[in-house]
This record gives sequence, structure tokens and C-alpha cells, in this order.
Amino acid sequence: MHRLVHDFLEHLHLERNLSPHTVQAYGQDIEKFCSFASDYYGIDRSRLRPSDADTMGVRAFVVHLGQRGLGRRSQGRALSALRTMFRFACREEILRSNPAKGVSSPKPDQTLTRHLRPAEIERLLAAPSGDGPLTRRNRAILEILYASGLRVGELVGIDWPDIDLQGRMVRVLGKGGNERLIPFGRPAQAALGAWLEVWDDVRAQGPAAEANEEPLLLNYRGGRLSDRSVRRIIDRYVVEAAVAGGVHPHTLRHTFATHLLEQGADLRSIQELLGHASLATTQKYTHLDVNRLLEVYRGSHPRARHRKETSQ
Repeated sequence: MHRLVHDFLEHLHLERNLSPHTVQAYGQDIEKFCSFASDYYGIDRSRLRPSDADTMGVRAFVVHLGQRGLGRRSQGRALSALRTMFRFACREEILRSNPAKGVSSPKPDQTLTRHLRPAEIERLLAAPSGDGPLTRRNRAILEILYASGLRVGELVGIDWPDIDLQGRMVRVLGKGGNERLIPFGRPAQAALGAWLEVWDDVRAQGPAAEANEEPLLLNYRGGRLSDRSVRRIIDRYVVEAAVAGGVHPHTLRHTFATHLLEQGADLRSIQELLGHASLATTQKYTHLDVNRLLEVYRGSHPRARHRKETSQ
């Protein structure tokens, strides 16, 4: 089994060009299955073979994840990882059939992802106080995340040459190596400009300067800021702004998409800005209440307008 897992993850990275984060997630889910399978089948982990896996074992693994408190979405993701790996094994003629193929995915819980209302986002953006270099950086982080809907992994990978500050555009390398251009507004431009004024001083003695790199975001030691650090920064300002919990970098991405939709942007345009391959994914990122939907329908549909006009 170890050899199959290694070859499969290498295939995801080198041939399918998935991001390191995605490959790592696949690996973690498969690792959980291997540990479970060793106990379930009573086989030492080092002797576990792909052919030992069967449909009953895969189904029992999904049940096991639920018993351990993992949500249905996480269960489904783990099952998808196994299904994909065993499909790869069939294609490589390691297995004759896919033991995960007949296992149904758990229905995900129907919950709306947290997003911020205008007053909440304004409080959060105003939370960084002072004029120190790292405060300027933190203000730029919040502004650009809300202004562009970037993934945190995309944000920390940006270098200054990727940004047209005057034209208010940023070039981003997204999932699957897909490049896209995203506009941003004047508040983000001002925050980035203020950070740029002190950026050289922060970078001067650090690893970025030694490597002749120009990362947009730096830590206090002059190296590229990590995505974990961005999350800690946002956690800090969520507390300071007294915003309800459950807010993280992805919340700003959801908020970006929702506010665009509420102001009349079409889903197809939002899809392009977010870098989604599927419009269905974009729909999950947006939140529109029933009253707003009815308002759009009654104002846009010819029959709805006709009834309103004739009733007057």
C-alpha cells in the first residue's frame, strides 16, 4: 500500500499539477484510512496491500470518521480521496476493481458559510491602529483580501512585480497553475502604498533580501509571511473589532463575493474573479436572502413586471 500511496500523490503533484496543500490533504485522508485498515483487517501496516481493501472496509472507514466527530463534508472528502486513489490503481493495473466505487458519499450538512455584513467588515478593516511598519502591513492584508477575494495561499505567494499599484491590478497564480488578473479599489491601493513606503526597511536584513526576492508580505524578520501567520493576524483583529467568531481569511473571500452579488454583479464575473472552475462552486460562496431574490425577480422578469404594471 505504501508504494501505491507514494505513486498516487506523486501523480497528483507532477501530472495533475495540484497544489501542495491539496496533495497534502489527499495524503492525510489516505493516511487515516491506512491506519484504520490495519486495525480493521488485522494486518500489520507495513504488510497492507491495495488488494486487501474492499467495499465493506471503505464503508466502515467512513462510519468510523463520523464516530470520531468528523463532519459529513470531511467524510465525503476522505472518501473522494480513496475513490480517486483506487481509480488510479485500476488504471495502473494494480487493482481490477475500485473498492470505493460503490460507497455512497455522505450528504453534506446544508449550512451557509459565514460572511460579514458591511458594518462588520468596516469595523474589521479599521481595527489596525497606529502607523508602525507591521501595522501598515496588516492593514494592507485586510484591505487586499476584502478587495480582491484572494485565497490566503495566493496572497502570500504574491511578489511586488505582480502588482500594478497605479492601475490597481494584481496578477495571481491560482489553483492548477491558472493565472488571473484581479482589480482592487482605492482603499486597498492606499494601504499597499503605505506598506510599500516601509517595505524596504523590513526586508533589508532578512532572507528575502539575501535571496533577492520581493514578496509582497514580509514577517518581522524580513522573510516571506506564511499563511498561518496571516490567519493569526486576522484572528487578532477579529477580537479587537469585536466581530463575531468564525472569521478567517476565507470569510473575507466569501464576503467579497457576497457583497459583489448584492450590488448587482453577475455570477459569471464573480466566478472569474474568484478563479473557480465551476459556477456551482461560486454559488456556494455567495449568500443572498429571499427578499433580495424576490426583489431582483420582480424587477427583472418580464411577466413579473407586467403583472405589477397592469395592477396599477
